[in-house]
Amino acid sequence: MVSVDTIRTAVGIIGNCLSLMLFLSPLPTFRRIWKSKSVEQFSAVPYLATLLNCMLWVVYGIPVVHPNSTLVVTINGAGTVIELVYVGLFLAFSGGKQRLRVLALFAVEVVFVGLVAGLVITLLPTHERRSLVVGIICIFFGTLMYVAPLAVMKLVIQTKSVEYMPLFLSLASFFNGVCWTTYALLRFDLFITIPNSLGILFCLAQLLLHIIYYKSTKEQLEARKKEREIHMTEVVVKGGGGGEQQNGDRR
Repeated sequence: MVSVDTIRTAVGIIGNCLSLMLFLSPLPTFRRIWKSKSVEQFSAVPYLATLLNCMLWVVYGIPVVHPNSTLVVTINGAGTVIELVYVGLFLAFSGGKQRLRVLALFAVEVVFVGLVAGLVITLLPTHERRSLVVGIICIFFGTLMYVAPLAVMKLVIQTKSVEYMPLFLSLASFFNGVCWTTYALLRFDLFITIPNSLGILFCLAQLLLHIIYYKSTKEQLEARKKEREIHMTEVVVKGGGGGEQQNGDRR
């Protein structure tokens, strides 16, 4: 018979894979930044928020704080490295006040996480107390991360279009939340359960919006496509007319 620990490990590995996909999903954005050598109108805030969240979960998962959390450390360690690359690109291709702002926020995050880790490990004598303090902090910032998509959901409702809320990301986030909630429930871990359960609810809301606005999104995209085709036809016709007029002048 398969043990609970084996099932939990398998679920955690799947969660690692799904989380990694989510961490890598902004690659097209950063490819564009790299090619244009500019951050344009993109904001560094989502990546700084994710970086802070990952660093805190790494602290939570280290053996001196919460033993037997290797899979929590591996994926959040990978996420930390990936987000550091993203933030580094923002620093490289932004300028002036924007660069200073990103650098200042990054420095504050590093100092904050360092203080949390140092104070918890040195001042709290047991794993239970360390897990409690770091876990509460992780819940707070993890919940803020899951609340962030509300702005996009508001835009979807206003425009009646899910064009800027990709279905792939909503599905991947949903299954990621399911995996980590299952992982937490198999060996009950309240601090992993709460933010991921909230994540499931927010993702379900996003998927519901996809169902509600699927038809209107399709209609808007088709209408936009027809407008472009009509515009291109008018340009071609006008261009052809101008050419005939010029030939007539020559005659």
